[in-house]
Amino acid sequence: MAGIDVGGHGGKRNLNHEIPLIPFIDFLLCLVAFLLVTAVWSQMARINADAKVPGPPRPDEPDEIKPEKELHVEMRGDKKFQLVWKEGATVVNTIDVDRKAVNMGTEGDITFPALAEKVTSEWKNNGNHKAPTDKKFDRAVLHTDNSTPFSDVIAVIDAVYAPQRDFTLGAKAQKLPAFNLTFAVN
Repeated sequence: MAGIDVGGHGGKRNLNHEIPLIPFIDFLLCLVAFLLVTAVWSQMARINADAKVPGPPRPDEPDEIKPEKELHVEMRGDKKFQLVWKEGATVVNTIDVDRKAVNMGTEGDITFPALAEKVTSEWKNNGNHKAPTDKKFDRAVLHTDNSTPFSDVIAVIDAVYAPQRDFTLGAKAQKLPAFNLTFAVN
């Protein structure tokens, strides 16, 4: 225990108090540990700034970066799918595909073979990333209503994953879906 003398002269009562130092030291150690942990995790929220640093233009780089083409699969209607190729906000091409479901098995699973065939042919004609050593994949965006049955969504995902491409990583070669699929936000 430690003591602190805060006076008591001139007839006033003595104000000596004893302070328990062990709990105070425990509190400080916990505070130091908390600060160390938060300092380490604060590194996670930082953004890497190694992409493109502002500076004078370089003659070997193009001035304008063209956005890549994306395949947008819209399944909002009951009669057809709409495949839309876009470069940024610009629509490049639009294709309509009949929405004909084919039943698979007895559990109610369905497929859309016409959609899978059209997505495959469109990727072969318009896909950007076809080389086996290319680590990027083409992007597909699925637009759907909130009322679309889950089985239909899964069947469309399977149709978008139908085109396969060769992918080589080191000495290992394999077939992977040509598209990375994301969902559009309503």
